[in-house]
Amino acid sequence: MAPTDDTEPVDRHAASPEPSTPARFPATGAAGWGTRMPRWLPRAMVLALALVAAFQLGSWAFHQLTGLLINILIAFFLALAIEPAVSRMSARGMRRGFATFLVFLGLTVAVAGFITLLGSMLAGQIIKMIEGFPDYLDSLINWVNHTFHTDLRRVDVQEGLLHSDWLRKYAQNSAAGVLDVSAQVLGGLFQLLTVGLFSFYFAADGPRLRRALCSVLPPARQAEVLRAWEIAVDKTGGYLYSRGLMALISGAAHYVLLEALGVPYAPVLGVWVGLVSQFIPTIGTYLAGALPMLIAFTVNPWYAVWVLVFVVIYQQFENYMLQPKLTSKTVDIHPAVAFGSVIVGTALLGAVGTLIAIPAVATLQAFLGAYVKRYDVTDDPRVHGHPRSGSGGSGPLTRVRRLWRQRPAPEESS
Repeated sequence: MAPTDDTEPVDRHAASPEPSTPARFPATGAAGWGTRMPRWLPRAMVLALALVAAFQLGSWAFHQLTGLLINILIAFFLALAIEPAVSRMSARGMRRGFATFLVFLGLTVAVAGFITLLGSMLAGQIIKMIEGFPDYLDSLINWVNHTFHTDLRRVDVQEGLLHSDWLRKYAQNSAAGVLDVSAQVLGGLFQLLTVGLFSFYFAADGPRLRRALCSVLPPARQAEVLRAWEIAVDKTGGYLYSRGLMALISGAAHYVLLEALGVPYAPVLGVWVGLVSQFIPTIGTYLAGALPMLIAFTVNPWYAVWVLVFVVIYQQFENYMLQPKLTSKTVDIHPAVAFGSVIVGTALLGAVGTLIAIPAVATLQAFLGAYVKRYDVTDDPRVHGHPRSGSGGSGPLTRVRRLWRQRPAPEESS
């Protein structure tokens, strides 16, 4: 009997199961992201690189042109300052370019004359100090010998100074610094010429410049630009003219004092004090008074004390009586705002910022004041710093106190 096989026969011709076909997705990588780069990505990368390159180039150009931009800013404010005088002369029939030339010629003659007088005064004082140096040295040696019981001689002191290493090194450094000083002088003259040329063109071609600027703006914007220009001219010119008047008063007052004390070069010193004290705000008076004090000290030490006392008293008179009356109609900004603007301008632009800070802030304040809506102030006494009469106040603490006073009295215990 044949053995039985329980297994079913395998049909080799039967169709074998087909392998499962993967889903038809786009070509993917191991992480499942598309290996094909989006079309916008190369353009975005190129745009980002272009923006970075443009920013770097603009930053480099700005740092390279900072000096030129500051000179243009100075020239613009100088042109605004002389704009009223040029406009008046032009309104009388004079050509605008020739009127600008006359104004610049007057300014140049005045500045050159002042620098010449100041230079001659300083040169005379230096020569006087050099000629009197042996006498000063003798008096100093006598005082040292008498005080410390020494036996110094002027010849020994002079030989020690002439053969000292310190003097030799100082002379070498001074000789090496002559070239640096010459380069700085030439650079200053070039900057002065740049400022003069730009300010001349800004003042002479002021109407043409305004027309060119307004031609690219809609009519509404043109009116705002012209109004801002007019305010800037008014505030800058008024500021400089009021400062010039205060400089004249200050210079005349200090001239009278120095002439009465017999201090040499009193007219030049008066002009020096007037200009420096007015065009360097806040501390200009004390800086300007240092030079007259030094020269007065060479005449008599007590004269320097009198000059210092007069400078302090005049500064108070100018701050509280003279300046508010002269600048109320031209600048009209709060003293605290003026002081803060000077600090900010000095921090940003140095000496240039010190000079243009106040007219710039006054212009901005006047321009914004034309677009800020204002309301009538209530008659509440608290506006003037007085407490409200009647109930004595209406704050939370006041109400608590009122309720405490109105509480019922406690019943007395039997």
